[in-house]
Amino acid sequence: VAEYENAKASFNRINDFLNLKNDINEGQIEIDEISSITFKNTTFAYTPETELFENFNLTIKKGQKVAIVGPTGAGKTSLINLVMRFYDPVSGDIIINGHSILEITKQSLRKNIGMVLQDTWIFSGSIADNIRYLKQKASKEEIVEAARKSHADIFINTLPQGYDTFISSKNGLSEGQKQMIAIARVMLLNPQLVILDEATSNIDTRSEKLITDAFEKMMVNKTSIVIAHRLSTIEKADVIIVMRDGAIVETGNHQSLMAAEGFYYSLYASQYK
Repeated sequence: VAEYENAKASFNRINDFLNLKNDINEGQIEIDEISSITFKNTTFAYTPETELFENFNLTIKKGQKVAIVGPTGAGKTSLINLVMRFYDPVSGDIIINGHSILEITKQSLRKNIGMVLQDTWIFSGSIADNIRYLKQKASKEEIVEAARKSHADIFINTLPQGYDTFISSKNGLSEGQKQMIAIARVMLLNPQLVILDEATSNIDTRSEKLITDAFEKMMVNKTSIVIAHRLSTIEKADVIIVMRDGAIVETGNHQSLMAAEGFYYSLYASQYK
């Protein structure tokens, strides 16, 4: 019980941190949806000595499935950090629904975004509480439905205590099972924008098919940004953005990029020799 209460307290602290009002940087505009995202001459660096990209331009339209690929250090994850407003651009802007991202409240921005990352965070508590992490007032029925859509119910239903089973980051859940819980969280939140950041990198082969299917369900009728190492997972993307050294070097769908036999072609070929 004490560990559970500590986990709940940790959640509340994280939530408070994400929703902190900053008198200088916090915007005033509340948004209910994300209809478009445009990087406009965006320049970003974590430090002055480590500029990641300069004058970056990209538009993501509502309903598009956009994949971003490239070598480690190309700047892919940094784009996501900017969309979430964990950081702000050094110069240029990011335009969401016609407004500068700096004008939009962080809370209303983030409530429209669901993320599944490479390293899934599981806190000490019941499976049900882990799934309702992003939607604290979710009913048991909603939790069960989200688990069904994510295929997490397959392993949950084999456990003696089911959704009341106590779990933690160290209690032996496979990476695939953790990802299914993370997907269920996003299914429950039902956000406008879904972001997957290297979300299949650590998945065991047995779970990969189920998780890929769950991702497809999760992205139906939503805008999605997928950062992928396994290029086979993004072949159906509407647009593939190929990055190298902080710049876009190619854009297209899988078929057109393969036909061009450029940098994307070489990345793909290196994985499937």
